[in-house]
Amino acid sequence: MAIVAKPSKFARYGRPALAWSVGLLFFFPIFWMVLTSFKTDADAVKPEHLIWFTPTLENYLNMTENYDYWRFARNSVITAVFATIFTLFVGIPCAYAMAFNPGKATKDVLMWMLSTKMLPAAAVLYPMTFITKSAGLFDTHFLIILVLSLINLPIVIWMLFTYFKEIPKDIIEAGQMDGVSTVGEIKEILMPLAWGGIASTALLCFIFCWNEAYWTVRLTTTDAATLSKLIEGNRAPEGLFFGRLSAVSAAAVGPIVVLGWFCQKQLVQGLTFGAVK
Repeated sequence: MAIVAKPSKFARYGRPALAWSVGLLFFFPIFWMVLTSFKTDADAVKPEHLIWFTPTLENYLNMTENYDYWRFARNSVITAVFATIFTLFVGIPCAYAMAFNPGKATKDVLMWMLSTKMLPAAAVLYPMTFITKSAGLFDTHFLIILVLSLINLPIVIWMLFTYFKEIPKDIIEAGQMDGVSTVGEIKEILMPLAWGGIASTALLCFIFCWNEAYWTVRLTTTDAATLSKLIEGNRAPEGLFFGRLSAVSAAAVGPIVVLGWFCQKQLVQGLTFGAVK
């Protein structure tokens, strides 16, 4: 009869306590941001009102009535959704070709794509601004969607390539023997098998597009400005308006937090795709 060792006190109490501590540490900035959003700008900087204060919805009412929040939110949704769709539209065939029909330079191409993420964005800011203004694309949805797609395309291809490599090549070859076209292989065979990975990739791409601030702030003014532009606008020579800034930030982060909460199962499934044989 096998003797089962009892778990140590650290395993029973220490690990859960450590996990909760790390979770609270990551959650605290969000909690503090939401808490500050219910303070006035004056209360937000007073030490005596650090914890105890009179809650107010003034910042949220000011955000919707005077700052045209819904226009910025609509622009964020449009650019993030269409950039994600376009990135997947390009990334899935690219990852398919590299995973199932690799060439001698496939690894070099993958490394080159990843190396583009190391390029400092500030290095190409001036030429991007000059070219887009000359072409009449500055402050347009098309420009932001294109830029967000190009920024996230290397990561999307890398993730999809990893997921697709876990699918047996025999399945794809069987489809080819049955006369299935390349488009049919991707649509009818590959996508159903790798749906978890594709869904998690799409979710992460959407989050990256939604949170992008550098390019959305510098390549827009009003027409295509996103929530990042609205957040950046809550500052003045006198300083930051912490109450209003926290309210706008909470309203920008809220949709992503809710989306991640409801899609956590698909996200975990995709991120662990192929991890267990």
